[in-house]
Amino acid sequence: MDAETEVTPSLVSDLINKHGEYLADYRKLENFYKGNHDILSATKKATYKPDNRLVVNFAKYIVDTFNGYFIGNPISVSHESETVNDYIEYVDGYNDQMDNNAELSKIMSIYGHGFELVFNDEMGEIGITYMTPIEGFIIYDNTIQAKPLFACHYGLDSDENTVGYFYTAGTIYQFSSSDGYHFTEETANPFGTIPMIEYLENAERQSIFANVTTLINAFNKAISEKANDVEYYADAYLKVLGAEIDEDTLQSLRDNRIINVSGDDKLTIEFMTKPSADGTQENLLERLQKLIFEISMVANISDENFATSSGVALRYKLQSMDNLAKGKERKFQSGMSRRYKIISNFPTSKIGEDEWVSLKYNFTRNVPANLSEEADIASKLSGIVSEETQVSVLSIVQNAKEEVKRKNEEMEDEFMRSETKEVLE
Repeated sequence: MDAETEVTPSLVSDLINKHGEYLADYRKLENFYKGNHDILSATKKATYKPDNRLVVNFAKYIVDTFNGYFIGNPISVSHESETVNDYIEYVDGYNDQMDNNAELSKIMSIYGHGFELVFNDEMGEIGITYMTPIEGFIIYDNTIQAKPLFACHYGLDSDENTVGYFYTAGTIYQFSSSDGYHFTEETANPFGTIPMIEYLENAERQSIFANVTTLINAFNKAISEKANDVEYYADAYLKVLGAEIDEDTLQSLRDNRIINVSGDDKLTIEFMTKPSADGTQENLLERLQKLIFEISMVANISDENFATSSGVALRYKLQSMDNLAKGKERKFQSGMSRRYKIISNFPTSKIGEDEWVSLKYNFTRNVPANLSEEADIASKLSGIVSEETQVSVLSIVQNAKEEVKRKNEEMEDEFMRSETKEVLE
């Protein structure tokens, strides 16, 4: 929108109605992740036919596997200033930010993007929470920089009225739709900027499983038909030609499973079966499963051949997923930079006006680690790179800066104990 757009209750109403046009697509993605796939609402078959509805939830597997790889190890944030470091550690701990980051990353993968809201809580502290695109939106200005202009967080109250908050750089408007949209309260924005951040899964805002939904639906249909075939064979019809069987004999056949029927030479007794398509079905299922993981670019770590891979072979198997993770890492880091920029505007913040620019973010992939190999590499880097970079090679270290600090403190303590011992002797 134009940067000069006036904020009115009518504007809020129009934007929420516009946002409502996207909700059906968001709900569909949400249901897909939760396992409510198309096959469950497909047209029912005739009552005499088997009608299994099996859901193999590849969407959830893809999202959870990728995010376990991407953010299973918490992101570490560091700064050269100890004051800034301690303050960020406090804010992140206060808001349980490790869990927030993990949930936000999952939301991004499901919907293609997600939101984070920074606010001033009832204790006067900085609060941080995550949001799905169903719960709110951001409006950007129409300049080449596309700066955040407005933001909205809304929902329904107990009377089904739309209520929420509309944010501008200077003011936070609380609104309600009861008796028409109107502002119920206006307060100053303590951050001086839009306190909501959009995190992108990719530039297209596309769900990580969006490209394989048709393949997943086809897999569900194929495996459900396979289950129908199994049920059909279990309930196959017995065909008796050339003899008439009364009700008592039919009951005896069902109970005793012994056939002894008088008749002429043309007597035929056999089960009616339809042609088996087991081989075709298995080939289709195998092809679909392979395509699902190839197109989504997420590794099938449950594959039995995956567990036997190591070293370079494992890296090649994870290459496509790592490329995906690197792209998401850049988007996530951009959102985190804006998070701490917003926090730096808070009156009691201990992050200086421009100190957020110098923050360092360390993303560590969650892969099986060979500590012996990592230690060997770290040892060989001694004298070539900084001690902090050397330590960061070790996957067991979450914050290299803190680890180097602890190591130096231990060395100083050891030196002091040694000096004390010499003096006493």
